[in-house]
Amino acid sequence: MHELGIAQSILDIVRQSVTEEQASAVRWIRIRLGQLSGVVPDSLEFCFKAIVSDTTLQKAALAIEQMPTVFRCKKCGYRFQVNDLEYLCRECKSPELEILSGKELDIVEIELEEESDGNL
Repeated sequence: MHELGIAQSILDIVRQSVTEEQASAVRWIRIRLGQLSGVVPDSLEFCFKAIVSDTTLQKAALAIEQMPTVFRCKKCGYRFQVNDLEYLCRECKSPELEILSGKELDIVEIELEEESDGNL
């Protein structure tokens, strides 16, 4: 299960990005996850929750934006999104395709809880 290693890497990046005082205020880590990344979103969330449970980041959760797979034909320039793996251009049937998105695994944002002034 490589999701555990990825969850640990996300945790390490967050720890490098926020101060120790801010760590308990981290609520969301927004990530982009491509369909071709090989990562199972539910497994990643499960692993992340498990490794942060006894840390100052225990209130943090992942917000996963799943990115579609988009190809561009190198021959005719046609761009198209796929749900299953189609290895031919829909326009000219060329197999010469470039992946524009679908492999992503990026941390986009770390969201902290806003300080309240005590008034509700």
